[in-house]
Amino acid sequence: MTTDTLRRSPFHAYHEEQGAKLVDFAGWQMPLSYGSAIAEHEHTRSAVSLFDVSHMGRVEVKGRDARQYLETLLTRRVTDMAEMTCRYTLICNEQGGVLDDALVYRFAEHWLLVVNASNRAGVLEHMEALRGDRFKVTINDTTEKTAMVAIQGPQAMSVLEPVSRDVGKLRRYGFTVKNLLLFKLTVSRTGYTGEDGVEVIMPTSLAGRAVGMLRDEAEKRGLNIKPAGLAARDSLRIEAGMSLYGHEIDAETDPITAGLGFGVTLTEPDPDGPVIPRFIGQDAIEAVVARGPGRQTLGLRLEGRRTPRQHDPVVLEGNPVGAVTSGCLAPTQPGPVAIARLRSGIEVGTTVEVGLAGGKTIVPARVCKLPFTRDGLS
Repeated sequence: MTTDTLRRSPFHAYHEEQGAKLVDFAGWQMPLSYGSAIAEHEHTRSAVSLFDVSHMGRVEVKGRDARQYLETLLTRRVTDMAEMTCRYTLICNEQGGVLDDALVYRFAEHWLLVVNASNRAGVLEHMEALRGDRFKVTINDTTEKTAMVAIQGPQAMSVLEPVSRDVGKLRRYGFTVKNLLLFKLTVSRTGYTGEDGVEVIMPTSLAGRAVGMLRDEAEKRGLNIKPAGLAARDSLRIEAGMSLYGHEIDAETDPITAGLGFGVTLTEPDPDGPVIPRFIGQDAIEAVVARGPGRQTLGLRLEGRRTPRQHDPVVLEGNPVGAVTSGCLAPTQPGPVAIARLRSGIEVGTTVEVGLAGGKTIVPARVCKLPFTRDGLS
């Protein structure tokens, strides 16, 4: 795909102005970094950064059957969600494999799903197939009509509090809708970095002015908000132990094996409450829970300074026991870290070996719990 055919974010002019290195990501021309990905990572952990996440899919669901439709589509119950809250969830196939992970937002009159850019087309196809003639719902892909930014870091709320007191009072996974220059913004206290902050969805026409207003507000308060790209976002999410599609999760991996059981509801619904259908893949996931998963997802802290990569083998006493799913040098950690898929039964604290560069260089590593850091705490 050439740069002429790539989709451009509504913040494209801003990226060029800031000297971003632009790359093809899921059909979008997106900023990889603005100079040093390590500096952007460290700035997010210590101050506040702005990430363009407009490539993420945004899909509205509304209609008479919207609740039951989403209960069937998503692994996590939505009936008990309060309005103006959002929730992490997954979309699975009948075999229990993950087609995508998502955030679901509950508005008063409709729902919103935020899905991964690389899976947007496949998720929409899956949603349309599920709807068929069974559910009376409208599915509206608003991705290219809206823009989305993530403002992340320990100073994020200090930047935003003067804009709106409601934003400053948001609880984690809560959101509010604000009016700005006659436009509506959805502001949720969510993120993908392991730091506090918000994600903001806005009309595309507001993108340029919104960035300028954020910078002006930060300067007034003596705060230095800087742009950060995809490379820093990836190392930040690895430190936070967060899954990425195609690495920790895929259509062959169930949520329990991936360590995402919190995103699955298997409890029986209230018999006196609304009817809640079983979700796609529930039978298969319940079977995994009943027999116990054969693999587990844990962290590794490696010796040395070399970066572990996806598929690097993990060995215990000469026997293969798993593989790295994601890894990085971890700028704010003592050394390299990795997320790994390991054989069940391997305990935290076990010393294993990782074959870097596909097994060419052997490095000791200690098995640990995830995350490596969250909200600045290691």
